Amino acid sequence: MVPLTIGYVDKEQYGIWLTLSSVVGWFSFFDVGLGNGLRNKLAIALSERDMERAKSYVSSTYAILGLLIGIVLVLFFLIQPLIDWQIILNTTSIDADELRLVAISTFSFFCLNFILKLIYSIFKADQRPAFEGFFNLLSNVVSLAIIFILTQTTSGSLLYLSLALGMAPLVILVIASVFLFNGRYSSISPSYQAVNRVHFKELFGLGFRFFIVQLSSIIIFSTDNMIIAQAMGPSEVPAYAVAHKYFGLITAVFTIVSMPFWSAYTEAYANNDINWIRATNKKLIKVWLGLLCLSILMLSISSWFYEFWVPEIEVPLFLSVMMCAYVNIVGWGNIFVVFINGVGKIQLQLVFGIAATIINIPLSYFFCQDFGLGCWRSNCSYNYLFSLWTHFGANSVQKNCPRKGNGLMESLIVI
Repeated sequence: MVPLTIGYVDKEQYGIWLTLSSVVGWFSFFDVGLGNGLRNKLAIALSERDMERAKSYVSSTYAILGLLIGIVLVLFFLIQPLIDWQIILNTTSIDADELRLVAISTFSFFCLNFILKLIYSIFKADQRPAFEGFFNLLSNVVSLAIIFILTQTTSGSLLYLSLALGMAPLVILVIASVFLFNGRYSSISPSYQAVNRVHFKELFGLGFRFFIVQLSSIIIFSTDNMIIAQAMGPSEVPAYAVAHKYFGLITAVFTIVSMPFWSAYTEAYANNDINWIRATNKKLIKVWLGLLCLSILMLSISSWFYEFWVPEIEVPLFLSVMMCAYVNIVGWGNIFVVFINGVGKIQLQLVFGIAATIINIPLSYFFCQDFGLGCWRSNCSYNYLFSLWTHFGANSVQKNCPRKGNGLMESLIVI
């Protein structure tokens, strides 16, 4: 996808697209944690075979999220004529009207896909994460095919690119939802009659805590492209994105292995099966060690691979080193954060998340502007270094034992 896309639009346009996608991604906080709240509540209802309650959870979540996204869309279309996207994206190489259309299409598809992706929470609650992987794979294959056709039939267009990358997952998610809610999940398919206001409080209670954690993650990680675009220009975003995608394979593999255990932890904790939880964590640590070795191998061949994969993009070695460290530290934290999220014990994540949210952007600009470390060529990836520290601190302190406390001394030791 990356080399094909860069071949279709130029380096700067690709950087603009990445930055715009990050900006739109900020609006994912309008989920208010409902997806994760549904995942935990639905997992418990399914384990108890209470299909009526499960159906009510699903219907209520779709109703709440649909209402929220509807309000967001209306507000966006009211204020978007007042937004100067050329200033936000720090570019004049693309016509302002075209850039506005790109922003509208990107945001609209994002909102529609956002609602439809609730079915992924159902997959996870049912401990069927492979379904999510399968439909994501289909979406990516369709997107790739459309972009390939565009390269053969049209000249480079950021608008066509945004339509292709937004429409493909929308079509796949609609087909998946219709097929599964009339088949495997027919007993819990959403319906207006099953919406229950009593469950709103339950879903919002747990969901709001997840929302704060999600919001802090969005601000910390989704602002990177914007900071780079503003401080260094859109043409510098692709180097960062390429390194992130390359080493992100480690994160993707570990996510494939670990995320199915979220709902399994929910069920095991409800049944007080602590021995299984401990044994599972030990196995995940072994997986992490294997991926650590793989990431070091990837680092050793990274320069050659970049040259083969995207010869147009120069990725400095220091940036690769930082990304390699990042994915491994996050992977280690995720061993334990999957359990923490599964049982809903996320108070310490809230504390670290809020603190990180407050200081991340100012600190990133401070390193970039005042220290003169904004250029990859001068060995700078401090925004990610700080992200590593905050993520590691937030996720690793609580460990995997439900009997452990969240003491201040543990936090100070990690810091």
